[in-house]
Amino acid sequence: MTQSLNSAQLACWRAYIESSQRLFNKLEDELRATNELSLADYQVLVLLSEAPGQRLRMGELAGQLVFSPSRLTYQISSMEKRGLVTRQPCPADRRGSEAVLTAAGLLTLQRAAPQHAEAVRQHLMDDLSESETAVLTRVFERLGERLAPTRPSASDSTTITS
Repeated sequence: MTQSLNSAQLACWRAYIESSQRLFNKLEDELRATNELSLADYQVLVLLSEAPGQRLRMGELAGQLVFSPSRLTYQISSMEKRGLVTRQPCPADRRGSEAVLTAAGLLTLQRAAPQHAEAVRQHLMDDLSESETAVLTRVFERLGERLAPTRPSASDSTTITS
């Protein structure tokens, strides 16, 4: 069953999306300026660093990211040119390939990680206006209520109006 959004909910989600996109763009610009890694590069390197043998089949990697297969292929090719990853045949699937983290990629990730964490913290904490913070708080409170294993009774909870 689908539920349509009322105008207040729609405005809330629109503000959330606009704020998220603005923060993403600022974060992306800062990451590129400080360590020449895009946010997408960083995500790929983190996933590969955590994978067994620091390698993942392209299909598995795509499944853990929000990239289309063609976008992932472009991303890996771009990173391969910079020596951060290599693409190798997959022993388990002769037609498939694996993305493999290189030593240079691991070193780049280790250098970028503290800057990335600080950039995320700074933007999430400092770059939102009061109204954006209120909108995001309301969105996450509602998501928390929906995802909670047991909902509080009406007398226990405060009502959030939109």
